[in-house]
Amino acid sequence: DWEEGRIKLVVRRSHLLQDALEGVMSLSRVDMRKKWGIEFMGEPGIDAGGVTREFFELVSSQLLDPDMGLWHSSQTNQQCMTINPASKISCSEDHLLYYRFFGRILGKALFDRQLIKGHLEKYIYKHLLGWPITFEDLKEQDEDYYASCKKLVGMDDVSLMCLDFTATEESLGAREEIELCEGGSMKEVNNDNLGQYLEANLRYRMLDRIKLPLGELLLGFFDVIPEPALTVFDSQELELLLCGLPTIDMDDWQSNTLYSGRFESKKDKAQVCHWFWDVVTNDFDSEMKARLLQFVTGTSGVPSRGFSVLQGNDANIKKFTIHGVSSKQYHYPRAHTCFNRIDLPDYSSKKQLEERLRQAIVMSAQGFDIE
Repeated sequence: DWEEGRIKLVVRRSHLLQDALEGVMSLSRVDMRKKWGIEFMGEPGIDAGGVTREFFELVSSQLLDPDMGLWHSSQTNQQCMTINPASKISCSEDHLLYYRFFGRILGKALFDRQLIKGHLEKYIYKHLLGWPITFEDLKEQDEDYYASCKKLVGMDDVSLMCLDFTATEESLGAREEIELCEGGSMKEVNNDNLGQYLEANLRYRMLDRIKLPLGELLLGFFDVIPEPALTVFDSQELELLLCGLPTIDMDDWQSNTLYSGRFESKKDKAQVCHWFWDVVTNDFDSEMKARLLQFVTGTSGVPSRGFSVLQGNDANIKKFTIHGVSSKQYHYPRAHTCFNRIDLPDYSSKKQLEERLRQAIVMSAQGFDIE
């Protein structure tokens, strides 16, 4: 017997997404917050937790599969998924309904402490939390485009670039010009309106081009989780709650780390590097280890084949790197997520290293530049 107020969802393995979509989208907001019991049709077994856990993993992995056309791998981190701006074309079915459905799955997973199979780009978590999107988020999504924007800021006369308030979108070989504001194709970019142009580009790339699917994703998520309840989280905590703490093999991590800068010659024999690994291995708990990974690589995900195949923003292998810098020049460790590199000052004590490292990780998660 099902206890009163419990929702029973029966799905066929062979038609999992279709059945799950129909079942979940038929529920009211109140029902979304009730206890679920999942049953795979034709399979014996009472759902004591294992079946529900499998349901969330299977549904989320199918929705995030690039072949589905709703999401694709991030340019800067192959382990993270981002919304496909061309999902209307690549997912022939009602693509917006699938985003609403996935939003509900994410919300329910958070509500019931279930895990999803796959990591999302950081700016998606920030949208879910209602945090402002910054140029730093653009940098994490597209390093080359960010660099080209920065180059414009340093120019004496930006009008020489002959730019206007438009962006070019390419989809399935067809190019489309998008106006970033009304009459954008007739509005030339100059030094006076450059800030306006960069803001318009940031808004377009991080919001407007995915506005409809993102809006549906958020609506689905808020069908389950009230917005005020999210104020206690930062984007890193939200990723860890939805994706779980990674299983980290410290020996694998350490043996697949490169050293540069001041640590190039002595490598892990350098005193500061010895302290670093001692702190991470023995003083950091599982959550802080995961947050360190997020700080340096942009996600808490560990490649299934280990740290030897950690990728950079160009999809080539970029191993975890500790780059030695002067503590006179930098007071805190700095991260370069595109290169999986941490700039580590040559501190004079293990205590100072641990304090500064913890502060840098926490401040980064809250959106502050520690410098």
